[in-house]
Amino acid sequence: MFGKRGNEGFGKGGAKAPVAAPPAAPTAIMERSAAPVLSEPAAQPSRPQPAAQPARRRAPRAEDYYDTKSQVFSALIDTIDLSQLSKLDTESAREEIRDIVNDIITIKNFAMSIAEQEELLDDICNDVLGYGPLEPLLARDDIADIMVNGAGQTFIEVGGKVEESEVRFRDNAQLLSICQRIVSQVGRRVDESSPICDARLPDGSRVNVIAPPLAIDGAALTIRKFKKDKLTLEQLVRFGSITPEGAVLLQIIGRVRCNIVISGGTGSGKTTLLNCLTRYIDSTERIITCEDSAELQLQQPHVVRLETRPPNIEGEGEITMRDLVKNCLRMRPERIIVGEVRGPEVFDLLQAMNTGHDGSMGTIHANTPRECLSRMESMIAMGGYTLPAKTVREIISGSVDVIIQASRLRDGSRRITHVTEVVGMEGDVIITQDLMRYEIDGEDANGRIIGRHVSTGIGRPHFWDRARYFNEDKRLAATLDAMEKQ
Repeated sequence: MFGKRGNEGFGKGGAKAPVAAPPAAPTAIMERSAAPVLSEPAAQPSRPQPAAQPARRRAPRAEDYYDTKSQVFSALIDTIDLSQLSKLDTESAREEIRDIVNDIITIKNFAMSIAEQEELLDDICNDVLGYGPLEPLLARDDIADIMVNGAGQTFIEVGGKVEESEVRFRDNAQLLSICQRIVSQVGRRVDESSPICDARLPDGSRVNVIAPPLAIDGAALTIRKFKKDKLTLEQLVRFGSITPEGAVLLQIIGRVRCNIVISGGTGSGKTTLLNCLTRYIDSTERIITCEDSAELQLQQPHVVRLETRPPNIEGEGEITMRDLVKNCLRMRPERIIVGEVRGPEVFDLLQAMNTGHDGSMGTIHANTPRECLSRMESMIAMGGYTLPAKTVREIISGSVDVIIQASRLRDGSRRITHVTEVVGMEGDVIITQDLMRYEIDGEDANGRIIGRHVSTGIGRPHFWDRARYFNEDKRLAATLDAMEKQ
């Protein structure tokens, strides 16, 4: 039967190929299979979906399973012509692989149940066409983060809690091969000479890889997943992240073109909240986004997406976030959105906010709104600017209108804890006022934090005139009144 496939263009030999060929080493298998499939874009237009149910948990596998898989994989690679396979679309390639693997199992007479055979088929298809053992985790929409600590240990975050997964890799070589396959899709590389890499999956999920020799126990892979269904403010209200009145307040803030900085710690939901706020930007506006890894999912028709570039192997060709922000000022933007501000580019963003690009947004790592302002000062100093401290604070207070603080609480829940206005300066101090904050009352019997969003009683925010200009003053007044009554 393999001879027939050879005549059709897939087989490289006769029927003896899968039977007589000795099992190749797992490392050689992955090295031989990864490159040809990636050489043609048609082989992997998008991440293939596994045939198994995404939410189904598999029992831990014995060593015999991996030995059998290695033998079948070796026979498959010796039988199939990967250069021909790369010319097929994903579904056709998957069906071709499944047919040949079924033939190999029959010829070699492996004792396997139907369920075990289906799992083996899925795993081998994922190894050749997808991301190997990661595919079942990538298919689950309830997972927020995937953390691979070498070949034998994988953790996932579900519902705000980190737990160990049963997924593991055959060896560190397979893990590194999959890491290289991921980063090569966006034109980046990871190996001993360049062991640290930031990349993204086709669906926008953020990927970080740190490879040996920096990672001692094998490559460390971290994936921050993007949900297939984009979150909205209405859904954040259902989750308890903010009250309905608070959601209306955020809508108004985005609508009236306030300059917004979203502050929060790692995993607190800054990028998710930024995506929610961008939904209320008018469809007629020209928006330019600057990101290290393209994650934002804007729905407006007039969007230009820019992404930084790391240096090449000679250490040249790097394009930094600051280069992007400075360049996008020449592209006639109406709003500039910076995915994450972490360095001197904050000065260029503040200059843009203060020179006619109202409604610009960005995120920053900080634990409180006051700390967010201090972080901006320190990042401006990192850029080598020798401006007086008062001048720097005047630039910040004149540029930023609202700071929205997102926090991940100790029970794993995410809350918007502050909506804070930057009012101005008094002497050398930046003055802020909270429009809304989250107060923790305690916790229930299950350890879930009990709290509530409260209004601070401010009836006339500093951006009141801006709201009136956009004809949102009545809705703003009604929202603040409703917040205060509650």
